[in-house]
Amino acid sequence: MSAKRCDIKSSLRSLACIILCLLLCQSGCRAGRTSGISRAGDDNCRTVYEIFVGSYCDSDGDGTGDLNGIRSKLDYISDLGFDAVWLTPVHPSATYHKYDVDDYYAIDPSFGTPEDYDALLKACHDKGIRVYMDLVLNHTSEDNAWFRAASDYLHELPSGWEPDTSYCKYYDYYNFSREAQNGYSHLEGTEWYYEAGFWSEMPDLNLNSEAVRAEIRDIMAYWLGKGVDGFRLDAVTSYYEGDTYANTEFLRFLKETANSIDPDCYIVGEAWTDRDTIASMYTSGIDSLFEFPFAGEGGIIEKTLNGNCRASEYVDCMMQNEEVYGMANPGYVGAPFYTNHDMNRSASYYPEDDGPVTKMAYAMNLFMTGNAFVYYGEEIGMSGAGKDENKRAPMYWSDDQNDPDICAGPPGMDEIQMKFPPLKDQMKDKQSVYSWIKDVIRIRNTYPSIAGGVTEKTDSVCDDKVASFYRRSETEDDVLIVMNLGDQPVKKDLSMFGKSLVLSEKLSTNKEKITFKRGTLTMPACSIALFTNK
Repeated sequence: MSAKRCDIKSSLRSLACIILCLLLCQSGCRAGRTSGISRAGDDNCRTVYEIFVGSYCDSDGDGTGDLNGIRSKLDYISDLGFDAVWLTPVHPSATYHKYDVDDYYAIDPSFGTPEDYDALLKACHDKGIRVYMDLVLNHTSEDNAWFRAASDYLHELPSGWEPDTSYCKYYDYYNFSREAQNGYSHLEGTEWYYEAGFWSEMPDLNLNSEAVRAEIRDIMAYWLGKGVDGFRLDAVTSYYEGDTYANTEFLRFLKETANSIDPDCYIVGEAWTDRDTIASMYTSGIDSLFEFPFAGEGGIIEKTLNGNCRASEYVDCMMQNEEVYGMANPGYVGAPFYTNHDMNRSASYYPEDDGPVTKMAYAMNLFMTGNAFVYYGEEIGMSGAGKDENKRAPMYWSDDQNDPDICAGPPGMDEIQMKFPPLKDQMKDKQSVYSWIKDVIRIRNTYPSIAGGVTEKTDSVCDDKVASFYRRSETEDDVLIVMNLGDQPVKKDLSMFGKSLVLSEKLSTNKEKITFKRGTLTMPACSIALFTNK
């Protein structure tokens, strides 16, 4: 078996310990959650912009997005209201996506130089924007010097001889076997196989190796020393395939290692799985795990807007997440998102929609608690579905093919017909997707309890199409949020909340008005009302 895999009995015993721990801490954690979500360092309640580097903005005319291109757009990013960016991998790699790393200490030349990266970090920090680096630890590329050294050693090793790490320490960096196993690829020209769960050109690291863990410590220290504010961890459920306990323990190692270097280092992990597994992994102490149950096609947001879930269930699910995750890690920071570089663009989720439903979806994402993430181009409703390259199409700055900012796009990308106008046009339209999302982010940033409070459902107002909830906080003013997610106007009696209720923010996807008179709230289709108290 792979060196990554643990004894089943040991895993079951450890899982039982986790369940017991959760039961013992349940009452105390519940009490802690009612007073507002505790946070890790300064990375609380941020609004984060995911940038697929090679497709964002081209500064030198070679067709590839780069670091200087991102730096040239920081005013745009900041003006939208984002105060953090997550950059997809910037390390050297032969692939366009860079999720197979050749050298963890270098910058891919197509993106710029190390000095360009330093300049981007400084420019971001000068604007109050934090920078989260994508850290790919499940595997490397086959061109990584570690794998090349191990491969060369095994090619030279006489048949039948046992490897000796005193001759080649890199043999221990990967999971090699003389037997063909599921998820293993043949090392051509030898009798050996190596684990490569995703692709033969992405050999999996042996994360049980102390030498590998020491390398990871050094990598983290290097980039944190440069000023990186945190890491987005790729594929955390694949570190030890099918073993949640081992994955959780490795996350604990990563979290403790990062914070021993920089106590304020923020870490968010990609756990593409169900809520219960995410909750188990939160016992590692990791700051955040992405809210996959809410995201993408088939996620709670899409199902609610397409009528497959009641609006009240959206509120129930937010409350359940806060409860379950808070039990596992009272200091967790939620990480809601709607789409990312691996998912179809959201414009394809609602074929008949000309804007209102798309807008409401992003409000549902951005009005969740924690650090909300938005994939570049979603702020203008970009299209892109099917193969991965289509989901990573160039940022649609304008429809001018000679616009120097526009990238060529990933090799093999299909021609994409955009559903909504380019950014240049949307910035002039107060009813555009861009204007809506900018306004939603403004409201999120204006009322800290939206991102930092605890959800409390208002049952008397919720129904199939209306989601209504308080966001409670002991340190910030409470807010009441009412969302009409349906395609028909509604009236709601809010008199039970008292005469001190003030309609402070109104968001309508069209020009119809929201009114609040003598305790009665009247809302057009696809609209949002936010209330504060006098």
